[in-house]
Parts: sequence; C-alpha cells; structure tokens
Amino acid sequence: MGIDFEKLKALAKDDEAFEELVRLINTFSGNSFTSVGEFKDFFITERNRKSSKRLQISKSVKDILGYTSEEIENMQGGLFALVYEDDSALVKRNISEFETNPKNFSMQHIYRLVDKEGKPHWIKQSINVERDEHGRIIKELTIICDINSIKENEEKFKNDVQHLREINKSKDRFISIVSHDLRAPFTSLLGFSEILLNENELSDEEKNEYLSYIYDASQNQLQLINYLLEWSRLQTGRIQMEPKRLNLRVVVSTCVASLIGNAIRKDIDVVQEIDNDIFIQADEKLISQAITNLISNAIKFTPRNKSVTITSAKFKLGTVELIIKDEGRGIAEKDQEKVFKIDEKFTLEGTEGEKGSGLGLTLVKEIVDKHKGEIWFYSKVDEGTEFHITLPEAKNIILLVEDDESIMDLYNKSIQRALPNYEVIRSANGYEAMSIIMNCLPTIVITDHDMPLMNGYQLVEAIRKRDKNFAIPIVVVSAQLDKELEKKYENMGVAKILYKPIQSEDFVKSLKELII
Repeated sequence: MGIDFEKLKALAKDDEAFEELVRLINTFSGNSFTSVGEFKDFFITERNRKSSKRLQISKSVKDILGYTSEEIENMQGGLFALVYEDDSALVKRNISEFETNPKNFSMQHIYRLVDKEGKPHWIKQSINVERDEHGRIIKELTIICDINSIKENEEKFKNDVQHLREINKSKDRFISIVSHDLRAPFTSLLGFSEILLNENELSDEEKNEYLSYIYDASQNQLQLINYLLEWSRLQTGRIQMEPKRLNLRVVVSTCVASLIGNAIRKDIDVVQEIDNDIFIQADEKLISQAITNLISNAIKFTPRNKSVTITSAKFKLGTVELIIKDEGRGIAEKDQEKVFKIDEKFTLEGTEGEKGSGLGLTLVKEIVDKHKGEIWFYSKVDEGTEFHITLPEAKNIILLVEDDESIMDLYNKSIQRALPNYEVIRSANGYEAMSIIMNCLPTIVITDHDMPLMNGYQLVEAIRKRDKNFAIPIVVVSAQLDKELEKKYENMGVAKILYKPIQSEDFVKSLKELII
C-alpha cells in the first residue's frame, strides 16, 4: 500500500484537516476511531531511508513520554534507546524479522518504553513501509499509540478475576465446613431426644445429663447460625452502618457487664483501663458485638483466678486502639494464620470445656473492616493472647449557633480555656448550622433561641429529624422562655436550657456535665 508521506506530514500539523489523518491512523493501526477527539494519545515517527533523512518524531511524544521530540531524535539509538530492558530482545527480534522479509509492508507489536520519570509505559507500535523493487525499505511511517491505561485496566481485570476465583474457592470450602458443622450435631441431638422420648426407666440424673447435652449443643448451633446470618448480612450490605459518636469506656463497660456472669463463675478479674475522654465514631450495635466477642473469648480461654485486661489509647492521628489481653492458653503458631480465614474453620475448647463456633473472630474482623479499622493479635501457648483493634476516633466538635458576634466570642473563649481539646465551629444562623451538621457530627450544639431566619426551636426540630436517636446533646440559650416553650424544648430532647446572662463558670460546667 502506498503512503503519501508528505500529505501525512502536512496533516499532522493542521488540526482542521486532521480527520483525514484519523482515517490513515485507523488504516495503519487497526483501530476504529471515528473522530480526532477519540484518538489523542499517539505520536508519529517518519524516516526517508533513500535520502538518509534522520528520524523525525511528532511533538505529541512529549505528552506521552515526557521527552521532547528533539531530545529523542538526538539520543543515540533514537526511540529504541527508551525500550524497556525486559522487552528489548523481543522488540529487536520483531523488527529484524519484519525488515528482512521483503513481503512485509506493515506490522504491529506491543511493548514498553521508559518515560522521562523512569517508569515503563505500554505502547502499541504500528509500522508501515514502502519498499523498492528489490524489497529494500525506502520510506517508513510509525504510529505509536499510548495504551498504558488499557494495559493497567487489563492487569487490574486479571487481578480482580484471580481475586474472585480465590473468593469462590474460599466460599466453596467455607460452605463445605459449615454444612458439616450444621449437620453433625443433629445425629446426637436426635439420638438423645429419642432416648428421652422412648426410655421410661431413665433416672432423673440421666435425664438431666441428656437434656443438658441437648441444651448446650442447641445453644452452640444457635450461635453458629447467628454468626452466619450476621456475616452474610455484612457481606451483602444488608446491614446499614449507622456510625455515631460513642464513649469507648461506656461501650466496653456495657460489653463487660453482659459477660460478668461468665467471669464470676471462673473467678476471673476483668480489668478496664480506659480513659473517659476517648470517643470513637462507630455503629454502636456492631462494635459492641465485636468487642463482646473478643472479651468473651478472653474469658473462655483464661484459667480460673487469672485476669483479662482491657486498655485503650490514641493510636495514629484520628485513630483509637483497643487492646484485650488475657492470661489464657494462647494460640499455637501453626494455627495463627487460620484465625480470621472464613475457609479454614479454627476453634478451641475453653479452659473448662466451653465450646465455640469458630466463626466469631471472622465476624469481628468483618465488623472492624467495615469501620475502616484493623485487627491483629500476639499469642504464645500457655502465656495468653493479646488482640488489638483500631477504630476511627470521633472528633471533639462544639457547634455554636449565635447571631451576636460579641456573645459568640465570649462563648468561644470560655470553651477554649476549659476544653482545649475541642474544636469550636461557629455559625450565625440555623440554616448555616444545618449545613455544617450535614457534613460532620458535632459533640454538642449550643444555640440561641432568638435568631433571625430560623429560631432555636426550629433548628432543634430540624436537627432531630436528622438525629432521630438523640445522639447530639443540644444546649439552648435564651434571655427568657415561657413555660410552654420550655416544655416543647424538653419534649425535643434538649439537654439543657440556659438563661442569659450566663456566668462563664456555669456555662463551662454545663458543657462538662454533658461531655462526661
């Protein structure tokens, strides 16, 4: 096929006539673009070997490789000096085979060039030549297309496919394990039930023994099913996360309280060392479930008269770390990699024969992952285990809503002196305040009642429509309120009503009561 090199060269410099160049590019590169806008990432090289004309490269090369055309033209070896080392032998072989075969007029191959930043960059090269009557190349035109993003997406797709295959294999193994665990106890359960139904001469002691076995086995099966359902709901997104500001000490204390009976029965001391001013941003139900599971395991695997210690501290910026440490049996090194794997069920008996489902820690990891946190552990046999989880820290924010600038300054100074760890966000009206609340969850909202555009009651009403669980304490400040309005505020869950003029000490004391 003949190529009008002079026309092509002219077209390369003339944007208005570029549609013809697109047609030529489609012909030589094997693509099917319909307009210039669809095909921007390419550059052209040209050589007239008959006149020993040097290689010329279009200026668009800079957009792809970072080098100017002049820089590449002056390199020894030209463009081929930038061929990625791992691809060099293949490129040389392809070019040699093409050039030495007089019947070849065009070829394509894909390889990598090294850009100016030293990074390999995938390109597709389409070479088209004219030969003389002896088959020697006299003119050469190359169109080099940038396919780096295509190759990256291709690699990502391959990785995604591999990842999905691994997930499917894991789930197949998991289903196999769970199917066995769900079915296995029923042989014994049905057997003992049949004995109880048909044997009339059993002693009370035997009956109680069989009933005790049936009860314990049923409890374990129920726990397994509950864990399966929770894990499935988390995996499929059927559980809606509702993160809010939570006092970590309060959350942990509630979890410990639900397990205190287990600890008392084994004479295990559960020690909590958590500062009262640590707050997390988490879904209360889910995170309580995760923490309860970790504490329950610690009690289960700890011998009598030992202790379980729960501590917490700031981890990285914006992150809180919770540590649950026991003095129990520990996890053997060979089993540690199985702990969080859904397809390798791992379970141990407690120090007094307590059973487990083998899915509790898998569920804990799923919950921590949903909170963008991390979980890990250290363990030694007969020395104990120490689980660590990280969770997002809740920012300490006080939202001031007041149209009087001087009063706002006074409040602001009082807060900064008494509560230096709290950030104060100021708002001059209720509409602006609602816009702020849409983007962040304040620790406390302090609002004046008498404001333009939207009064205090209307603002509280708007907040409660969004905050249906009354998670944000609200303080209303006013010069005077009638009894009916006070009652309305109380019904809306307002934490405090303060009357002007307010002493700085009383103002700060009221805030501290709400924070603690």
